Amino acid sequence: MRHWINQFLRRRETKASATAPLFVTDRMRHPLWTPRQYDTLAEEGYQKNIVVYRCVSLIARGVASVPWRLYKEETRLETHPLLSLLQKPNPQQGLPRFMEALTAYLLLAGNVYVEAVIPEDEPLELYLLRPDRMKIIPGTAAVPEAFEYTLQGRAVRIPVDPFNGHSRVLHIKTFNPLHDWYGMSPIEAAAHAIDQHNAVASHNLSLLQNGGRPSGAIQFRPTKEGNILSEQQRQNLRQELLSAVEGANNSGRILIVEGDFEWKEMGLSPKDLDFIEGKYLSAREIAQVYGVPPMLIGVPGDATFSNYKEARYHLWEDTILPHLEMIKGELNQWLTPLFGTGLVLDYDTDSIPALAPKREVLWGKIEKASFLTLNEKRALVGYQPIPAGDRLG
Repeated sequence: MRHWINQFLRRRETKASATAPLFVTDRMRHPLWTPRQYDTLAEEGYQKNIVVYRCVSLIARGVASVPWRLYKEETRLETHPLLSLLQKPNPQQGLPRFMEALTAYLLLAGNVYVEAVIPEDEPLELYLLRPDRMKIIPGTAAVPEAFEYTLQGRAVRIPVDPFNGHSRVLHIKTFNPLHDWYGMSPIEAAAHAIDQHNAVASHNLSLLQNGGRPSGAIQFRPTKEGNILSEQQRQNLRQELLSAVEGANNSGRILIVEGDFEWKEMGLSPKDLDFIEGKYLSAREIAQVYGVPPMLIGVPGDATFSNYKEARYHLWEDTILPHLEMIKGELNQWLTPLFGTGLVLDYDTDSIPALAPKREVLWGKIEKASFLTLNEKRALVGYQPIPAGDRLG
């Protein structure tokens, strides 16, 4: 037994990455919090910005709408414990809500954590953990030593197998060029555009609350005797002006003052600042970060796609399907092996209405392929063979 263990350890030393120890010495195995404040990103980018909210909702709900299939050696399984788990991951969520929340966390934080409750051999429930409550404890190799989840001052540590990286927690992350352990939130790339979009919205709201009046000054002309306003008179006049014209309820109210006064506008008008076009420009930039055609979020003047149907197709082809591929790959590496060998999870693209034009083109090409048998054509579109379907013609 000792000889076998020594051989195993030597194989591990040979297989281990030469740069893996640097991951540890760089951070000294201290717990690492998410580099950017998730609550700030979620509040400023998602709760207060309609463009980010719309982009995240479109992608997350698209991912949630796709049904999943389970195969074993290319045979589709209609019933299986893994399928039952996916249909109801936990008592509070079904599959659509679970997938929507999973995708939304990934799009907002760049990280998503799934915990599997495993009392024996197979998981019974799956739970999503908030990214801002999770921190990674670096291990002695290029895998974490543990995940630590903190809530209301109480922390729970979930270990990670140092040899194969398996854990009850699945960490899905986006690519981050400047961090070894955490993914990068798309909101970070769109931060300037989001700030600009929010600033324009805040300015317009303040302008409306001020009765639609830009900032300015009242210029007082001295009399022939050289009299000017005293400091107390200035304060009184300023207070009267604020109480008379400030606020949306005072919009349009006529103000009567005594003396030789002149209103001098000091602020630039929205037309001068071109706020509307600037707001649309920042909205397009946010949509580009998330891979959503601007047409789908209501931004006018975008002629990239000829119609709404084409824009929806590109949203699925360029954005939603790659997210589904990422989720599928992570689940097949982490979850399906717990239910046995030879199992593969996949999603059903035939159920996606937006991809119907692509399917029609493919089916048309297959139908015209005279060098394929009927069963070969059926196999290409995902159908089972039929008797007497192996002849050409």
